[in-house]
Amino acid sequence: MWNFTGEQRPPFAEEPGPGQESVWDYPRPPVLVASNSLVEVFIRGQRIAHSDQVQRVLETASPPTYYIPAADVDWQYLVQTPDRSYCEWKGVATYWAPAADPERTPVAWSYEDPSDRFAAIDGHISFYPGRVECFVDGERVRPQPGEFYGGWVTSKIAGPFKGGPGTGHW
Repeated sequence: MWNFTGEQRPPFAEEPGPGQESVWDYPRPPVLVASNSLVEVFIRGQRIAHSDQVQRVLETASPPTYYIPAADVDWQYLVQTPDRSYCEWKGVATYWAPAADPERTPVAWSYEDPSDRFAAIDGHISFYPGRVECFVDGERVRPQPGEFYGGWVTSKIAGPFKGGPGTGHW
């Protein structure tokens, strides 16, 4: 079904350095892992989320995606959009845009009723690091390649990552 499932790194995978994780060691299907990393999200310099009780989704070939508890988000800066999508693992996603954005371009998503396997992210939200400023333990997050995925690339992650040209078969 998939070319890579986290059981063996492909020959083109980067070798992780000290303190790094390889996205090629993450499993498929993905897993959810609790983290106490400090995660902060800013929109135009305004901090809208701050938590050290986050959940990470780990999936082969993708940088982690961090989900922040609703209680740690300042919701006055976000509005729900009519957009929806379906993830085979987590279920139906709801999208969120900055309240000040008249175009309502989504910068975040959540799962109000995730699958049983991902029940721990019910009431959590994740952000696109290419659309807002995201930080993990003080490090500015870089976005995963491509427009579709929302993975969080930091210096602690070794790739390469799916999302760019020629990676669709990963």
